[in-house]
Amino acid sequence: MPHIHDLIDFTVEVFIVNKNKVLLRKHDKYKIWLSIGGHIELNEDPNQAAIREVKEEMGLDIKLYDGLRPFEKDLENEKELIPPFFMNRHRINENHEHVTFVFFASVENDQIKQGETEVSDDYGWFTESELDELNELKEGVKFYAKKALSVLSKF
Repeated sequence: MPHIHDLIDFTVEVFIVNKNKVLLRKHDKYKIWLSIGGHIELNEDPNQAAIREVKEEMGLDIKLYDGLRPFEKDLENEKELIPPFFMNRHRINENHEHVTFVFFASVENDQIKQGETEVSDDYGWFTESELDELNELKEGVKFYAKKALSVLSKF
């Protein structure tokens, strides 16, 4: 998706857990291991973007972790969103930044169906110990992946 603004965009990252393993994909352009995610489009909220990006990239139907939501019932003219587990702001290049909503999610079936519009050449499901051995993995991504495993391995 094209950038909405020249200086800053809002994005989502989703750390998906199944059977005590977390899904990562190697970014085609940057050649580093990342979560699944992308830009939030103008017509969607962060929850919708997280679900859409995972479906597009990996063909998976996820359930966002909603343990942080204060209540589940929507109010009149309001939709209660599942809050992200973390948020961060990071530089993409000297002229552009992302504000990222970091979600945790689970999936019942770990069979990747290659996304509807995007294809990742290299992806995998990793245990906590395998994360420590993975090359091209940023410390922040490792932290979020391990935290997702810690939170979602209980379910």
